[in-house]
Amino acid sequence: MARAKPDLSPVQAFLEPLARLALRDPMIEALVFWESGGWPSAPAEALEAEEIAFYAEGLLEEGFRLDWRIHARPDAPDRADHVRLYLWEDGAAPPPAPDLPLLSRAIWPEPGA
Repeated sequence: MARAKPDLSPVQAFLEPLARLALRDPMIEALVFWESGGWPSAPAEALEAEEIAFYAEGLLEEGFRLDWRIHARPDAPDRADHVRLYLWEDGAAPPPAPDLPLLSRAIWPEPGA
């Protein structure tokens, strides 16, 4: 992982890969999954590229946990297809294992933090 810019907050540094992806690919979308007594199979909502980092930053500042994943399609495993944001509060079961090719992933706060 590239070094974070020193002028970024820890939350901004955590979300920087998503912000860079949105700039590189303004058509990328994020699917948002909220844990509520279990993980749903369908996303609660979809976000456009320019909304992804802003949306996540606000929720992290409110104390939610986040597992972001940049996924590829099976037929194009080296190209970002979409982002998944898994959000939960402490005490919830961890998000499901990735079911698609995974290009990048980060968890806030890091496990054990």
